[in-house]
Amino acid sequence: MRLKNLGMVLGAIWLVGVGADARGADPNARKLYKWVDEQGLTHYGDRIPPEYASQEQHIVNSQGIETARIDAQKTPEQMAAEEQKRLDAEQAARRDKNLLNTYGSVAEIERLRDQRLALVADQIKVKGQFLEILNGQLEKLRASSMRFKPYSADPKAPPMSDQVAEDLVRVHNDIHTQEDNLREKRREESTMHKQFDSDVARFKELKGIH
Repeated sequence: MRLKNLGMVLGAIWLVGVGADARGADPNARKLYKWVDEQGLTHYGDRIPPEYASQEQHIVNSQGIETARIDAQKTPEQMAAEEQKRLDAEQAARRDKNLLNTYGSVAEIERLRDQRLALVADQIKVKGQFLEILNGQLEKLRASSMRFKPYSADPKAPPMSDQVAEDLVRVHNDIHTQEDNLREKRREESTMHKQFDSDVARFKELKGIH
């Protein structure tokens, strides 16, 4: 049974409502549902059509007062977002617990930060020095290759040997690898800075330090 507006609902159940009011609340009174269709029109009835069963539902009494609400079924995207929110909250709680269990003061966090950053800075320095050596080797190989074809302008120049060609390729590849390693170490250094800054700020917040 579907009724288009609350006035029709109240008219349809008026006699039942009067009897119920005279005797007190009727525990067997039927439920009336309210829902909204795809055009935004509100409907009332004793059952919800199947096509609207997954949306938010409202249960009203004979006076049109809402007595209960059934939430709409969540989409997979909504459920995934809620699950991610729950996981993020759990991770944040574990982080807070670890901070409080690991450190006793801000100074302890800063001391560990300085030690780890110093270690990464040393690694960056070594990789930078190695990269300079490789670049020097490449410059020498390029200068040497100018004596050979196809780089030499001398028509009598000998062809480049396989060894020189292999050395050029090898050193060139080593430089690219070392540059990638150096960039990765610098990203690690930046990430470490941010992480420790975040840890210090959160530790102060948890401890009420201003």
